[in-house]
Formats: sequence, structure tokens, C-alpha cells
Amino acid sequence: MSNQQNAAADSNIKALPIITSFLIAGFIGLFSETALNMALKDLITGFGIHETTAQWLTTGYLLTLGVLVPISGLILQWFTTRQLFMTSLVFSIIGTFIAAIAPTFSVLMIARVVQAVGTALLLPLMFNTILVIIPPHKRGRSMGIIGLVIMFAPAVGPTVSGLILKTLTWHWIFWISLPLLIVALVFGAFFMQNVTKPTKPKIDVFSIVLSTIGFGGIVYGFSSAGEGGGWGSSNVIFAIAIGVVALVAFSVRQVKMDKPMLNLNAFKYPMFVIGLLLVLVCMMVMLSAMMILPLYLQTSLALSTFAAGLMLLPGGIINGILSPVMGGLFDRFGPKWLVIPGLVIVAGTMYGFSTVTLETSTGFIVGLHIALMVGISMIMMPAQTNGLNQLPPELYPDGTAIMNTLQQVAGAIGTAIGISILSSGSRSFLETVSDQKDPINQLLAFTNGVQHAFIFAIIVAVIGLVISFFIKRVNVEQRAH
Repeated sequence: MSNQQNAAADSNIKALPIITSFLIAGFIGLFSETALNMALKDLITGFGIHETTAQWLTTGYLLTLGVLVPISGLILQWFTTRQLFMTSLVFSIIGTFIAAIAPTFSVLMIARVVQAVGTALLLPLMFNTILVIIPPHKRGRSMGIIGLVIMFAPAVGPTVSGLILKTLTWHWIFWISLPLLIVALVFGAFFMQNVTKPTKPKIDVFSIVLSTIGFGGIVYGFSSAGEGGGWGSSNVIFAIAIGVVALVAFSVRQVKMDKPMLNLNAFKYPMFVIGLLLVLVCMMVMLSAMMILPLYLQTSLALSTFAAGLMLLPGGIINGILSPVMGGLFDRFGPKWLVIPGLVIVAGTMYGFSTVTLETSTGFIVGLHIALMVGISMIMMPAQTNGLNQLPPELYPDGTAIMNTLQQVAGAIGTAIGISILSSGSRSFLETVSDQKDPINQLLAFTNGVQHAFIFAIIVAVIGLVISFFIKRVNVEQRAH
């Protein structure tokens, strides 16, 4: 693929319109991922379903990503950039339209899966295309702009949907997204160019089956545990065990094959591995915090969905603004001076969150959330770009597939562990009081659970901090010319 990369760099590829096409499509795809979280209460009452059933709207989405993204390395080598971009948007548009008219929960569930197929094709394609069209010494800023979308869209999702839900029904979350997706499709039809030539490697069906069972089993197992299945339930243990066994078999098969579906040689590059681990730490901390904070704001502090969404907006906006800035700083100074202070900030904010009570001021929460988002922007893109920069061009599709897959898995694991620690913290508190039905004790118990969940996040952040001391700048100068 290195010849193909040079060909792409030499021909008249217009990077700006290509990146803009991805930005519009990616923003809407990722916005709808969190926008629905704020509508869960409405959906539970509207469809008359249980909370654990409603949670499947997110789990099903994650599960689809977990199954499809590992195969994306293969898909990227079978089809052209334009074909994949247009296909991903067609899936997103169909899924969004079905969701907008969904009369029942099962129809909405199908819509979410169709949407997720679109996102699963788009994300790896976006990363891979940037690696191909942008030279390594300028990549930080471009990745930062992509980071703006990947972080900013999920951050503003709850606020925007809070606004929509104030006056309209949840269907409008999708009706408003639909025209924007159509704009992205039309824009892409005019400006998207093919940046790689399909090499059409042999498809190994057995690898696809193992990868699907492996990643699917792990995401399903952890999600079920987080949704109240509990870690001891036979369902959870069975799913995770099957997933692990299938993944081990998948890895062994890839190493033995001449032309593997997912080339695990990417793991031979130490900065790629360190970058990957830091991204996983980031995703676990961020997604568990993004799940627990709105619950704390709405339950312990009794805020409305709209007020809770507004409180999380400043952090999201600042993260969006800082992402390209951090990308530029990374291009100049390398990852070390961004990643280490970033992890210190994240660990500090998690400590702050672990001290929250029923009396905690909203200003304190907003301040901590802003600090958390600043810290995340210092870690995420620099670690990811530095890691991918170490890979030779022929490993780009595999590197992006590995990073994107494990991010989804880490997100599912972080959320599940966070939620289960929250519920066990609440239970253990209620065991110490005489009147468990007292509303004040219920709130105190919930807040105790929240504190425990953030203590878990502190531990994850400290592990990340230890790993970050080993990060070194990848020398890209010789590859930049």
C-alpha cells in the first residue's frame, strides 16, 4: 500500500473538501450516539418498557460497531473511498429515517443498528483517509480537527436533545439530523475522491466469524453486566468467556496466516501500543464519566434534563476548540508534554468528582467537567496520532481498525464497570441505614455509589499516567519527505 499512498500524495488530491465531507458526516453520526441518552426517560414511558430494555438502544449500537469495525480493515482494502463514504451515508440516512418514524421500540432498535452500520464504515475510513492524504509531520492538526468532531458531537448531543425535548418529541432528534446527513451525502458526491486503490485481499470467513463472536461477546457481556445483569449472572460470564476464547483463536489464526484479515504486526510497534493503551484509558474514563455525571445531576442534584445538558456544554465546547490547538502543539512539541500533564489533570478531576455530595455546587461540577475535557483533549489525539505515525503505510488500515475497535470495547467496559460500581456502592450504603425507604437515604446511597464509581476512574487514570511516562515522539522527518 506504500506505492498507493505515494500515488495518492502525488496526484491532485484536494484534502480540504475530503476532510470537510468527513466532518459533516461524522458529526451527525456521533451526535445521535449520545443525543438519545437524554430521551431515555421519555422512551421508557412512551413505549412502556423497562430501563434495561431501553439501554439496548445504546448497547445494540455499540455491539454493531464492535462487530463491524474489526472487519473494516478488510473492507477498506476491497472498496474505493467514494464507494465506502457513500454507502456509510446511505446506511446512516436510512437508519435515521426509520428512527424518525419508529412507532414501536423494536422498529427504533432496528433503526439504531442500521445507523451503527453507517458509523462503523465511516470512522475507520475517515482515519485511514487522513493517514493517506496528510504527511506525518502535519498530521497532528488534521487529527485534532477530526478530534473536534469525535469529542464535540457526543458532548453537545445531550444539550441539543435537551433543547429539542423541551418543546418537541424525541422523533425530532432524528428529523433534525436527516437533512444534515443528506447535505453530507450531496457534498461528498461532489468532493469525495478516491485516495486508495482496492487491493481485494482474500476473504477468510472463519476469521470474520471468530472476530464477530469475540468482540460481540465481550461488548455484550460487559454491557449486560452494566445494565443490571450483575457480574455473577450466567449470561454475563458465558458471553465474556466465549468472547475471550474466540478472540484468542482469532489472534492465533491472524498470526499464522500469510495474508491475515487484521494484521496484528501493528503490535510490534511500541509507540502504537502505548498510544493505543492511552486512548483506551481515555475512553474508559470519559465514557463512564459521561454516563454517571448526567445521572448524578438528575438524581442527586434533582436537575432537569435540559439543565443537566447545559451544565455539560461548556466542557464540550472547550474540548472542541482545544482539539485542533492540541493537534498543532503536538506537531511542534511531540506527545510527552501534552499527555503527561493531561493525565495529571484527568486524575485530579476524577478525585474532585469522587468528593461530590448532595450539597455540591453546580459551579464546582461545571469547573471539574471543563478541566476533565481539557485533560482529555491533551491525551486523546496526541497519543493516537503518535501511535499511528509509527506504523508503515501498509499497516494503516489495520492500525485504524485496531484502534477504533478497541475504543468501542473499552467504552463498553468502562461504562459497565462504572454503572455496576455505582449500584453496588448504593446497595452497600443502604445496608448501613435503618430506614431504606426514606427518600433522603435513597439519595445518599445513590451519591455514595457515584463517589465509588469515580474512585474506579481515578485508578484507571493513574494507570494511564504510569504508561504515559514511556511515550516518545515518533521520528517522522524521514517519512515526511
